[in-house]
Amino acid sequence: MKLHPRTSRLRTETAFQVLARASELEREGRDVVHLEIGQPDFPTPSHICEAAMKAMREGKTGYGPAPGLPELRAAIAEDAGRRRGFSIAPEEVIVTPGAKAIIFYTLQSVVGEGDEVIIPDPSFPMYSSLVGHSGAEPVPLPLTEETGFRFSRDAFRERLSDRTRAVILNTPHNPTGGVLESEDLEVIAEEALRRDLVVLSDEIYINFLYDGVSRSIASFPNMRERTVILDGFSKTYAMTGWRVGYGILPSALVDVFELYNVNIASCTATFSQYGALEAIKGPQTCVEEMVAEFRRRRDFLVSGLNAIPGITCTTPRGAFYAFPNIGGTGRTAETLATELLEQANVAVLAGNCFGQGGDGYLRLSYANSMSSLEKGLERIRGYLAR
Repeated sequence: MKLHPRTSRLRTETAFQVLARASELEREGRDVVHLEIGQPDFPTPSHICEAAMKAMREGKTGYGPAPGLPELRAAIAEDAGRRRGFSIAPEEVIVTPGAKAIIFYTLQSVVGEGDEVIIPDPSFPMYSSLVGHSGAEPVPLPLTEETGFRFSRDAFRERLSDRTRAVILNTPHNPTGGVLESEDLEVIAEEALRRDLVVLSDEIYINFLYDGVSRSIASFPNMRERTVILDGFSKTYAMTGWRVGYGILPSALVDVFELYNVNIASCTATFSQYGALEAIKGPQTCVEEMVAEFRRRRDFLVSGLNAIPGITCTTPRGAFYAFPNIGGTGRTAETLATELLEQANVAVLAGNCFGQGGDGYLRLSYANSMSSLEKGLERIRGYLAR
């Protein structure tokens, strides 16, 4: 069968490859510490599960409206607007089967062959993959450890061209845990308005902020009508398998995104949406407790990494990943990640899975128990000492 060349532009997510290999080792009897996957180890809160099961028992298992249940869109608009400090209309919200759909819909709507899209480097691998699939060219914008994994304003402007059509942001950031400051967003907003650019702002980790504040670029003057905000329920409410994401959209994109939902998925699973509605409307203590625990794990993991010869690690300000510099070990990121899995039974990701800017780093998820983090640190320390 002859495949279209666009299929060759898609890339996988390495975390799932490493997870698969780690699972193979576990089936062989190995005890593997999982620090590779960005999935909260907390169970979905019981009141959310009960709301979804109640919906199923009541027969709410058929098709729903393509853009999402009206009551969920209204709840998202109120909640997301309150957290970001501006008003959002329910009609500006589209609910999708997972937040990755928002990346796909945005790029397919606004860019194509011959265009360029500026993406962070390092960054979530799906940005580069889906930019390439659209026919556009990803243009990496380096994020540097020295600046807390922010970017240089000059470097950003140097990457703009007559072909630039869009910019992707992610703050708090995967894989580094960095957070962009208002002055970083200001320069992007300035150029977006001057050059008529679309901004995709991935804010999936907005609730996982440990230090400082995080502002949405959509809050800047005149940016609402050129910004797509990506968010969802997977991280904040430990609902990764429920597949409920959403976009907050400029009015020009609402009908287009609804058509993408109709053409690809018809709608997001109805009972999952009722669970998501309860997540927003129900008690938020579960979120507060999870974030507090992640802060405790962050501090423990960063301290432990910095105590290992050859490794240094800045303290991430958000998300739930540590991004240690392993330059002092004398190994490449790919080599060390492979060795730690195969020989020390610790699953981590090589930083260059997230782009060239990740060379010399590993990504460790601290969305795992303190006992697992302690065991993982002990094994890494022991392996490097041998």
